[in-house]
Amino acid sequence: MKKDVFKISPCFEDIMPQEYIELVRENTSPFDNNQGVNGLGGGKELIEEHPLCAGCGLALSLRMILASLPNPEDTIVVGSTGCSAIAFPQVALHNIHSLFGNQNAVASGLKRALKLRFPEKTKDIVVIAGDGATADIGLDMVMQSWFREENITTIMLDNEAYANTGGQESGMSQKGAVLNMAPTGKKFSKVSLPEIARESGCAYAGAVNPSNIKRFEKMVQRAILVAREIGPSYLQVFAPCPTNYKLRPNETLIKAKSREKDNTYPVKEYISPTAQEFLNKLEEGKHNG
Repeated sequence: MKKDVFKISPCFEDIMPQEYIELVRENTSPFDNNQGVNGLGGGKELIEEHPLCAGCGLALSLRMILASLPNPEDTIVVGSTGCSAIAFPQVALHNIHSLFGNQNAVASGLKRALKLRFPEKTKDIVVIAGDGATADIGLDMVMQSWFREENITTIMLDNEAYANTGGQESGMSQKGAVLNMAPTGKKFSKVSLPEIARESGCAYAGAVNPSNIKRFEKMVQRAILVAREIGPSYLQVFAPCPTNYKLRPNETLIKAKSREKDNTYPVKEYISPTAQEFLNKLEEGKHNG
């Protein structure tokens, strides 16, 4: 999907939006300017507007994920019900909305079908869903895709709540967390999904937050590249919810940093020996190149 497939008919030139004209005629397409997160704020992006709450950690993380994709023009995102679902219509990338919790089953079928249809092309399938879809309602389909060693990446946007339905606790909420619809506090511990992913067959499993942009990009790319060549991968992204956790919009990154510092949301990576060998070659080649 390079920009040269887009042409403006001369009879419509005088009514086309200026930003569309710039996108087609100038070198401003995010598909052609693969600058990664370094390019954020400097040109067209795969998401430029969204309807999510001010300061939403999920919106910030989604923007960073899209900027980190190693091959956006051949990437298809599979989403699910939740806050992220209302942002996906603004994403300038092929994406599919699946039934709540069914996202990894859809992604598995899609990956297999594309491999048959385009055997000579690399197509990255990336699931991006919330904690409810991934760790609660969709956990069966998520884990079964890992057991089957499907070559897909699963990224959880973890805001530790069912945020767009009033604030119920999820399996990813911290023990003791008080929410609008959980006023007495959660009674059990947060699900340790990176460890479950590791034990379920993921060649790469990690947890990160958006406070360090280069580290974030590196982990997204590792997850996708490992899924492309080695096996399933899982990345858990802490995306603080200002609305349900009563934060000011400008406190999102402060919260992310503080949770990493006090070790209640540590950054972690589990990489299989085969995946580590693959990444070593890839990253050494990139460094030497």
